Amino acid sequence: MDKKTTSRDGTSLAYEVIGQGPTVILVSGAMSTGGTVAPLAQRLAGRCTAVVYDRRGRGESGDTKPYAVEREIEDLAALIDAVGGEAALFGVSSGGALVLEALASGLPAARAAVYEVPYADFLPGGAEREATYKDQLNKALAEGRRGDAVELFLRLTGLGEEVIRGARQSPMWAGMEAVAPSLAYDDAVMGDGLLPRDRIAAISVPVLVVAGGASPEWMREAAREVYRAVPEGAYRELEGQTHMVEPDVLGPVLADFLTQ
Repeated sequence: MDKKTTSRDGTSLAYEVIGQGPTVILVSGAMSTGGTVAPLAQRLAGRCTAVVYDRRGRGESGDTKPYAVEREIEDLAALIDAVGGEAALFGVSSGGALVLEALASGLPAARAAVYEVPYADFLPGGAEREATYKDQLNKALAEGRRGDAVELFLRLTGLGEEVIRGARQSPMWAGMEAVAPSLAYDDAVMGDGLLPRDRIAAISVPVLVVAGGASPEWMREAAREVYRAVPEGAYRELEGQTHMVEPDVLGPVLADFLTQ
């Protein structure tokens, strides 16, 4: 990240800008940094000015306690000001939930897109699963058990125990533990884990909702329900894609929407 700006509460935010055209700020999901969405930014750069940033509590950005979702919305406002005062937003997974909450709160944005926000309404036992995860995550982090917190998240995403054990032995584990406290931030952004229909019905800008055609049906249904709930929604399903969407497939779809 080669640029810095400061949020309302004094938190330093690291970001970088590439490309030319309408500006879009890319919001990463849990356990991710700006680098995670950098390949998508590169794919957008031919048609858009793409902004990637490290959300507070991860990467090169700072972190000011106490955390509140409102602080992350202020972070987005600071970034919009830093890049010229007008931008669209794109959020992936729980980053998409942050985008929707920011728009519902009145954050000015030209338009927005989200990819597979994992609202658990449509997963059998999803509400109970989310409540259990929240309790166990908060306990692990309060006790300083960062590795256990990462494991909880990986299980939530559906990874098996053997894969998780392998991850613990990999060189990337230390980096995952370093950002583990931010899992509580994404959990706060997701609220109770269920789709806030009334809340997002207040969004007043066009929103493109995208899902992968090879993703689980519950996740695709969650995306369709977001599309139905926002007043100016559009929906696209990308054939063969999963939650780990390929930038070369998603990029052109986003660019078409953002350059309208």
